[in-house]
Amino acid sequence: MRRQGVGIIGCGVIADIYCQNAPRFRDIELQACADLRPEAAAVVAERYGLRALSPAELLADDRIDIVLNLTVPAVHAEVSKAALEAGKHVYTEKPLATSLADAKALVELAERQGLRIAAAPDTVLGAASREARRLIDEGAIGQVIAGTAFFLSRGMEHWHPNPGFFFQPGGGPVFDIGPYYLTQLVQLLGPVARVGALTGTASPTRLVSAPGPFQGETIPVATPTTALALLQFAAGAQIMFGTSWDIARNGHRPFELYGTAGSLRVPDPNFMHGALELGTREADWQRIETDHLVFGQLNWPAAAPTTANDRGLGLAELARAIREDRPHRLSAGLALHVTALMAAILAAGAEGRFIEVEPPTERPPALDEAEAAALLVPA
Repeated sequence: MRRQGVGIIGCGVIADIYCQNAPRFRDIELQACADLRPEAAAVVAERYGLRALSPAELLADDRIDIVLNLTVPAVHAEVSKAALEAGKHVYTEKPLATSLADAKALVELAERQGLRIAAAPDTVLGAASREARRLIDEGAIGQVIAGTAFFLSRGMEHWHPNPGFFFQPGGGPVFDIGPYYLTQLVQLLGPVARVGALTGTASPTRLVSAPGPFQGETIPVATPTTALALLQFAAGAQIMFGTSWDIARNGHRPFELYGTAGSLRVPDPNFMHGALELGTREADWQRIETDHLVFGQLNWPAAAPTTANDRGLGLAELARAIREDRPHRLSAGLALHVTALMAAILAAGAEGRFIEVEPPTERPPALDEAEAAALLVPA
C-alpha cells in the first residue's frame, strides 16, 4: 500500500528532526513544506528534497494526506482547523491548542469531517516510556497509589533566541512542558478526575540573555511561571506535579511512582531513552536499561549522540493506524484530556479550588516491541 503523503506547515528549527527521521518510517513520505516565510520553506525544501509551497497550495495538494503542524503554539488551532477543513488528517506538535475551547472545537471538527487528529508528544511511545508502561501493567509495583513528577528549570530566555511567546497565555511551563509530563502520566495511569494547584510568577519581566536579535531585551510575563498541582486520577492514584521556570537548581527526579508492592523511577519524558529504577520492599533500587529496545538507541545529535530522538514516531503510528483502520494511540481524546488538565491546573491556581477535569479519556493501548519495530523500514 502507498505511503501517506505528509506536508509540513511550519519550517522552524524542529522541522529538521522530523525531516531527518521521516525516511526511517514505512508508512509516511514527506511531500512538501510550507511557511508564512517563503524563504524558510525554501531552505527546508532544498535541504530535504521537498517541494516548497505556500500554506494554501499545500492544503490544496491532493498528494498530501496528513498535515504535520509545526507552527508556534499560538496558531496550532488555526492551522489544524484549516487542514481539517481541507480534508487532511493532522498531526500537530504540542499542545493541541492553547485554550480548551479551541481544542474542543478541533476535536469536534475532526469528528464531523471523518478525519484523524493526533498530537505530540510522541516521546511517550519511546523505549523508556514503553518499558515503564509494561512494568506497571504487569504489576511490578502493584497498584500505583501516589507519586511525584517534576520539571524545574531557570527558564527559556537563557537559550531560546526568541522566547517572548513562551511567557504569554498558552505558554508558560504548564502548556510548554506540561504535555510531556501529563501525557506520560495519563498513558501510564489513566485519566485524571480532578486537580488542585498553586500557581505564581516570580518576576513580571524576563531579560533575554540568549544570543540572537532579542538579546538584552526585556519581555513581559503574562502567565504563571511556577505551578504545583495535585492530581487525583480516576483509578485512585494521587500525584504531585510541579513545573517551573523560576528554579536555579534542583535535585528532583522526573518521576517517582509509588505502588502497593514497590516504587518506580521513570526518566524525563522529553526523551525516548533512559534507564528506569525499580525498588521493592525486598530489594534496593535496580537499574533497568532500555537502550536495547526499539526507539531507545542514542542517535542525536548525529556527530556525537547523547539522546534517542525519534520524533516522527507518533506521525508514523498515526499513518499505520489509518492504514489498518484502527484508533491511533496519540488520539484526539488523549490530547483533549491533557489540554483540559493543563487548563484546570491554571484555573485551580487562580481560583484556589479543586476542579473536575472534563472530558475524560481512554488510556491508550500500549505499544509493544513488535509493533514499534514494524513502524520502521526494514534494515
